[in-house]
Amino acid sequence: MDIIFTEHAKKRMLKKHILEEEVISTIKYPETTKKIERKYYSQKNLGRGKIEVIFEKETYIKVITLYWI
Repeated sequence: MDIIFTEHAKKRMLKKHILEEEVISTIKYPETTKKIERKYYSQKNLGRGKIEVIFEKETYIKVITLYWI
């Protein structure tokens, strides 16, 4: 399934120093995921901190935002 990033998500990745590979890994291999309405909230410990990635999934995955928690 294709993964696209919103402009907001791209800006957050730059600002928070989170790599695209780390976001993809969090989506594919999360430690926890919860679904609220149409959005998925996936979390993963990256060793240097824990991130949460919020995305929607239809015919493709759209990353909406991400942040350190």
